[in-house]
Amino acid sequence: MKIKFLPKPPSSEFPFTFGAPAIVWQVLFFYFPLLIIVVTSFLNISEWGEIQGLTVKKITLFLTPTYMRVIFSSMLLGVSNAFICLLIAYPLAYFMAIRGKKYKNLLLFLLIIPFWTNFLLHVYAWFFVLEREGFINTLLMKIGMIQEPIHFLNSIFAIMVMMVYYYLPFMVLPIYSSLERFDYKLIEASLDLGASWFQTFRRIMLPLTLGGIRAGFFLVYIPSFGEFAIPELMGGDKHMFVGSVVSHYILGDQTGSLGAAFTVVACLCLLLSAAGLFYLLNKIILPKNAK
Repeated sequence: MKIKFLPKPPSSEFPFTFGAPAIVWQVLFFYFPLLIIVVTSFLNISEWGEIQGLTVKKITLFLTPTYMRVIFSSMLLGVSNAFICLLIAYPLAYFMAIRGKKYKNLLLFLLIIPFWTNFLLHVYAWFFVLEREGFINTLLMKIGMIQEPIHFLNSIFAIMVMMVYYYLPFMVLPIYSSLERFDYKLIEASLDLGASWFQTFRRIMLPLTLGGIRAGFFLVYIPSFGEFAIPELMGGDKHMFVGSVVSHYILGDQTGSLGAAFTVVACLCLLLSAAGLFYLLNKIILPKNAK
């Protein structure tokens, strides 16, 4: 009689072995630099580079109305960008998931393909579209809507257009993933029971796709809050946001610790605003009987 030996199941440490390099990488290049920034913001460093103890003066320096306005402007920029992306992304994701049918993969490919090109190429392409002799001004003048070119560049409008264009896929993909797993028999049942399309959308589709909406909203809001390149290139140094202030101090001579302190203040404000937005999203989208 032959005895068959079953293969041993993998030990509990085996999956950790594969995850360990990623954890080490994250600790070394994310948590450790973040810890350095936090510690530096509380160090009292002399003009000669000597550490003279701890202080909160650098933190309180950025709690003034001037810097709070900069942080509030970045919050407003991030919320506006996330909200506009949500309004565009939900119908687009719905069309891709429901109406796309056999063209789903092609539509996803067309959505992702801009990421294959350099970011600066996107910016320069929008320069040609928004400049005084660009596509939009030329089109508006030819159809007689304007008599003189409109100065679109170096404005909030140009910043928002570029922000929405660049961050829209971050909103579409999580919502698309939620809609693809959605059971559409629930919509048929709701309509058969006499609910209107708006009631079905408001009380069934939105709550059941809330996870994708939340993921997309914060994937857009958080990086938009600290965005530096787009406001700098499309705004032309006319508008100050968190990314602009951080780069100004970090890249300056002997002002790195001030940049670290402002980063800490801005991150705390970002965490508080994200918690408030998380609560608002749940309160607005979830029906009362589901809370």
